[in-house]
Amino acid sequence: MLIGESFVGDGADAAHVNTVLGDRDGPVGTAWATALATPRPGHTPFVAVLLPGLAVKPLTLFVNKATITGEAHGVLTWGAAQAGVAGGVADAVSEGIISEADADRLLLIAAVWVNPAATEAGLVYANNRAAIRQALRAGAEGLPPVADTLAARFRPANPFYVAPPAGGPGDA
Repeated sequence: MLIGESFVGDGADAAHVNTVLGDRDGPVGTAWATALATPRPGHTPFVAVLLPGLAVKPLTLFVNKATITGEAHGVLTWGAAQAGVAGGVADAVSEGIISEADADRLLLIAAVWVNPAATEAGLVYANNRAAIRQALRAGAEGLPPVADTLAARFRPANPFYVAPPAGGPGDA
C-alpha cells in the first residue's frame, strides 16, 4: 500500500489530495469497494473517467473531502477536479510512477479537497492534475523523509494556520 499527499496552488482554487494505492485483492480493494458502496449526504464517491465510459487505470475512486455546497461547487468537483485527477493518474502511468503492467491490478483512492469558494475551473483542473501526480510520486518514493518531518515539527503551517515560532507553548 502506497500513501501520498500533495498540495498545489494558491487560494480557493488550490488542490489538496491524499492517495492510497494498492492491490485489488488487499485492504485497498476492500476500502475502495466499501467507499463506493456507502455514499453519504454531500459525499458521493465515484470512478474517475478520462472520457464518459473510459475509466482511468488504475481504477480511481474519487472521494470528495468537502461537502458539496451548491451547483457551482459540485460542477467544479465533479467536472474540473475529477478531470484533473483522471489526467494526473494517466500522467503517472505514462511517466512510470505507476507501471503500465500494474495498472490493471491496482486500485487508487483519491481523497480530493475542492474549496467551496473555488471559482476558476482551469486552475482547479490544473492544480488537481499536478497534485495527484505529485501525491502518487510521493507514495511511490516513500516521501516525505522522516528527517524532513522532524525538522518541521516546531514550525507547522498550512493555508489556514501558522504555528507560533519555535520555543512556544507545547514545544519540547
